[in-house]
Amino acid sequence: AMEAVKQGAATLGIKGKNYAVVVALKRASSDLSSHQKKIIPIDEHAGISIAGLTSDARILSRFMRTECLNHRYVYGSPLSISRLVSSVGDKAQTGTQIMGRRPYGVGLMVAGCDETGPHIYYICPSSNFYECKCMAIGSRSQSARTYLERHKDEFKNVEDLNELVAHALPALPDCLPN
Repeated sequence: AMEAVKQGAATLGIKGKNYAVVVALKRASSDLSSHQKKIIPIDEHAGISIAGLTSDARILSRFMRTECLNHRYVYGSPLSISRLVSSVGDKAQTGTQIMGRRPYGVGLMVAGCDETGPHIYYICPSSNFYECKCMAIGSRSQSARTYLERHKDEFKNVEDLNELVAHALPALPDCLPN
């Protein structure tokens, strides 16, 4: 499952002072196929980008949407990002306990804002999740991670959304195939 994430198209997330942003590369698996959707909206305050198996990402994104809708219906407020990520981690982990099931072969980069501010989480196929200031996953993402580590102090206090996106985009070109 971890290998599926390493083979997937690169995606990254960065967090500023007021916003969290995800950026992803869309690439076709072959010349005869079309691009897959890599950024999926979850709720008004959250979205994900994926690296790995798109079908597994659709299952988890549908689960996330249902969790957000149920919470909004019952409590009248948006679900906190940490609780959403925790419930996805629980769902992904239970699949590994049942004989005959396989782990989800997708890595999720969750971006969202709640009452505590912006958040970026990375959810592994092993159902571990990590809150990050910035993170890149997918094929050839090491160069993007290096770029983000070198420049993380520059976008830590950025308040403008367009400026935050402008910091994210230069990290992706090195992830493109030659």
